[in-house]
Amino acid sequence: MPWLRDPDRPLLFSVVFWLVLAAVVAINLQEPGFAPRRGEFALNVALVVGLWVVLPWSPARRPHLAAPAYLMATVALGITGSAVTHLPLTLLAIANVAFVYGMRVATAILAGSGALMFAVPLAMGKPLLGVLAEVVVLAVLAAFVLGMASAVLRARRLAERVRELTVAEERGRMAAEMHDSIGHHLTVIKVGLENAERYRHRRPEAAWDEVRQAKELTVAALADARRWVRALRPLALDGHLGSAALKRLADSFAGTGVAVDFHVTGTERLLEPDTELVLYRVLQEGLTNALRHAEAESVRGRLAFEKGRVVLVVTDDGKGHDQGFGFGLSSLAERVKALGGTLTSGNAAKGFELRAELPA
Repeated sequence: MPWLRDPDRPLLFSVVFWLVLAAVVAINLQEPGFAPRRGEFALNVALVVGLWVVLPWSPARRPHLAAPAYLMATVALGITGSAVTHLPLTLLAIANVAFVYGMRVATAILAGSGALMFAVPLAMGKPLLGVLAEVVVLAVLAAFVLGMASAVLRARRLAERVRELTVAEERGRMAAEMHDSIGHHLTVIKVGLENAERYRHRRPEAAWDEVRQAKELTVAALADARRWVRALRPLALDGHLGSAALKRLADSFAGTGVAVDFHVTGTERLLEPDTELVLYRVLQEGLTNALRHAEAESVRGRLAFEKGRVVLVVTDDGKGHDQGFGFGLSSLAERVKALGGTLTSGNAAKGFELRAELPA
């Protein structure tokens, strides 16, 4: 069920919620005098569970009203059940408010709750020391929960920044390579057609030679443009991810004149999104290099799911090369290394081989 694996909800918060909720129910069922309010308590627990399922854990998600509703439902457990056992659930509600509305709003709610916990019991005649002890316990637990929420939010912002920088670097590399390939072809075509225009009366045969060369270069430029369109496609092709997306990428090279064979070995497992993206880029780089540089007739891709790792090998039957990592491969090697993997390349028995190993 999707709500059980909500990627925005911290796993530790889910574990704490279900453990605390079970403890709240067990403690209240054993409390003397609980029978008269059993129905209200059961409805309250059902409401808390229902709201927990739909709680948003990101400002971009809806409905936001579920966050304050869940907060009020957990506070109500102090009325329908024990006035103490509900506090961890309320703290989780305040952490959720921090995720959805920000740390300032969550801190303000906590400050208001602390003030009420201090003022109301004193007004009812409870001893000052007892009230202070309860407020101190709340403050310590709140600091722990908000600290965790702040750390998760900071990690998310950092991850988003890393993704933005990665995308910017990838776009810069693509822009440079498009300039070098398509821009070069168009420049030569322009010069050739200008020559043909000058030669059309004095040297007609030379003019037609220039036109023929311009047509050939136009075909090459069009092929380059199609390759870059493929390179700019998103990872999820028509809803496909993992090996299915890699297979679609391999199939998309079918019209280039290079035979591509791609297959998967081992039991496929779900991979982290960053791992899937890097594997996609490795296959893309291997196919593109085979097409542009290796003069290959066929390319073979193998994705192997092994114990604790996933391995992608791309081999072509082209002429190979000994130039080491170019810019594209160097960038890929850094991204693979950042995920704890390795990227190697070199001449195979016939052609060139690109191999990526990543933890899985």
